[in-house]
Amino acid sequence: MSSIKILHTADVHLDSPLKSLALREEGLQSAVQTATRTAFSKLIDFALTEEVAALLIAGDLFDGAQRSAKTGAFLLTELDRLKAAGIAVFYIKGNHDAENPVTGEVSLPDNVHVFDGRGGKKQLGATGIWIHGVSFSGRHAPESLLSKFGAPEEDAVNIAMLHTSLAGSQGHDTYAPCTVSELSAMGFDYWALGHVHKRQVHASAPWIVMPGIPQGRDIGEAGPKSATLLTIEERRISVSEVPTSAAEFCELQVDLEGCTSDDEVRGRIRARLQDLSTGLVSDIGLLRLTLTGSTARKWQILRDQDLWRETAGEIAANTGRIWIEKLKIDLSDPGAETAASSAVAELEKLMASIRTEPGFQAQMSELLEGVSAEIPVRRRAELLPDEAAARQLSTDLSSAGAQTILAAMKGASE
Repeated sequence: MSSIKILHTADVHLDSPLKSLALREEGLQSAVQTATRTAFSKLIDFALTEEVAALLIAGDLFDGAQRSAKTGAFLLTELDRLKAAGIAVFYIKGNHDAENPVTGEVSLPDNVHVFDGRGGKKQLGATGIWIHGVSFSGRHAPESLLSKFGAPEEDAVNIAMLHTSLAGSQGHDTYAPCTVSELSAMGFDYWALGHVHKRQVHASAPWIVMPGIPQGRDIGEAGPKSATLLTIEERRISVSEVPTSAAEFCELQVDLEGCTSDDEVRGRIRARLQDLSTGLVSDIGLLRLTLTGSTARKWQILRDQDLWRETAGEIAANTGRIWIEKLKIDLSDPGAETAASSAVAELEKLMASIRTEPGFQAQMSELLEGVSAEIPVRRRAELLPDEAAARQLSTDLSSAGAQTILAAMKGASE
């Protein structure tokens, strides 16, 4: 059998919104809002360029229960591109697909084979490769689906597709649970998994691969994302990673240690952002930037933090590839004490003491309740999921307020 290439992806979540403060930037809105589509189109482009024999989609092609004719039309157009090139598509439904009405309404091209909840297998053209798969029948699959797989074909390459949380993964619901050892014992040559959004190669004999999400959707899915390319030659499988994400969430610290002027601060930020831009894998980066280190400019930066947010944003935008999603200031004071700074230090201690008093904490809780009542219910649930989160937010807000007052006083000499 000559060399055959197959592309494996999962958890595309078409039209899932990216959660980013960068959406405030008008010039960036379109790129961020269409990132999941762009990532899928990049997958199709790669499949065409590399002349792969098949695309495997191991669940959660769609995102949820929202009905969208535009999503359906986009998907059909992309799949038709594969059909025109003679590329087969094998698709199993995951938990998100099972609840999406588009899944049942779109008539997919005849190059797409959708496995049902009973499981099955299909040969890849005239090759010696068989694809096995089991879809979710409903939104939940609390039990293992391994019993629905038939035996591998003899004298062939057998690839099995399964949407599963395996033995469990932080941040993901438990679906179709099973273990790596159970998969290894099934006799298949490659397990094309889906569901967990972080890329993981669990084993190589046989291959057990979770390709990860092709487009991260928030800072919890930071870094470049990818799909997996299988190259099959004489029944031997090799695996490589294929970049897919249109936008990637990044975190970066810029050390301002020893900076004594604003020029130096800007220079440090500019140099680090340029390095980040050069090494960026995706088309654009959505950055959470933290300023760290001990600098005499701490209090002026805190005092003028709105200006520094804009300054960092402009420096980032000038790279043409990076946008600041959030700026955090975590600077320390080199601390030469003068009579004035000593007085401010006393005030700092006093405010710290007040923040621990029960009366102050009760007043903060009352104020927070009043403000949260004005926030939409869904956003309120995200911001304040429980009492502990409310207490932490109250502490963070009072600490930030104290820092603002101190910054205004210590930076007043500028």
